[in-house]
Amino acid sequence: MNIPQLHQLYLESSGICTDTRNIQRNNLFFALSGTNFNGNQFAAEALKKGAFKAVIDDEKYSSDNSVLVEDCLITLQALAQYHRRYLALKIISITGSNGKTTTKELLTQVLQQKYKVVATKGNLNNHIGVPLTLLGMTTETEIGIVEMGANHQGEIKALCQIAEPNYGFITNFGKAHLEGFGGIEGVIRGKSELYDYLMANNQTVFMNIEDKIQQEKTKDYSKRISIGNNQEADYPINSYTKEFQACIKYKEKEISSQLTGSYNSSNMAAATGIGLYFDVKIEKIQEAIKNYIPSNNRSQRLDLNGNQIILDAYNANPSSMALAIENIVSLPAKRKILILGDMFEIGSTSHKEHQQIVNILETLNVELALICGENFYKTETEKVLAFQQFEDLQKYLSKNSIKDSTILIKGSRGMQLERLIELWK
Repeated sequence: MNIPQLHQLYLESSGICTDTRNIQRNNLFFALSGTNFNGNQFAAEALKKGAFKAVIDDEKYSSDNSVLVEDCLITLQALAQYHRRYLALKIISITGSNGKTTTKELLTQVLQQKYKVVATKGNLNNHIGVPLTLLGMTTETEIGIVEMGANHQGEIKALCQIAEPNYGFITNFGKAHLEGFGGIEGVIRGKSELYDYLMANNQTVFMNIEDKIQQEKTKDYSKRISIGNNQEADYPINSYTKEFQACIKYKEKEISSQLTGSYNSSNMAAATGIGLYFDVKIEKIQEAIKNYIPSNNRSQRLDLNGNQIILDAYNANPSSMALAIENIVSLPAKRKILILGDMFEIGSTSHKEHQQIVNILETLNVELALICGENFYKTETEKVLAFQQFEDLQKYLSKNSIKDSTILIKGSRGMQLERLIELWK
């Protein structure tokens, strides 16, 4: 069966499913396989639960309602690309080392003030998530927003070939996934693949005018739209913080938020500039950003038993960690507590990067700094309390209650530091 024929089956279905636990009646099931499982083994179960057809790549699991293809993943990606061309809608892609999910969420809220928007759900931003995002769009969708994540060079390029974006924005180039990218220069090359694709195909680039790397990469490109704290920008937007709030200002219009940190002001500026480009009224943008409430442990502000907690435990890398520390230090709070967990996927520079964070902590005038994890535990420090295991940190905090403080909780996803929140509930 070729892709146009498969696409017709997809249009007759109620959508794509790759997990029998979430199967809906009339779904088109794709039997994706991984290192430790064979998705073909679940095809019969999917059909029994009401799937319309099951796409498989192992002939021994064939049935009357299965579609045999050479490779389910490659077929899913080809189907998504075909569907994207079938819809012929506007696609905005977002990548970057830090802030891409928050920027995607903010931009979604902004553009929904005027358009019917479908955006990446959660962090479905990889070689499987991007196709599923595209296949979640319909003829009613006016703008699609596709977040693109990567930890190796070539991955953004591959995702662009599937999504074929018309517009794109890179939040920043930071010390994230250094192990996979092979250092910061590898990060820059890998993330820049979005701009490389857009410029090669005469599409529109949104860029942060304050980022020298973005300036250099796009300086001679005619379809470049600049955003940022510079009067020469196409959309000059001032970013600043007001106590705990991240804020921006455009033409005397202040836009406040429920986010914290100057880094989130940059994310807000990007969403505002792109929204203005798509003719969303500034008053609507103000409303959209003001009402956005962060979730999923990303820059969440929680008031619990007299403590103001900044929960940023979804992910961490040296760049985002330094920014989060800088933010809490700048806040007008008397008692500041920092609780930091290990940063993963840094590679050979891991010890150096963790030690640099500890060195920063030792210079700060804060009430208390706590670090946790195998990597942080190996660092040298005289002032910072280090815990090798999460349970040790948890036990310390349960015995030494913290009150009337501003607390930053930040670490990589694997540390699951959000578990500490139970101590203050």
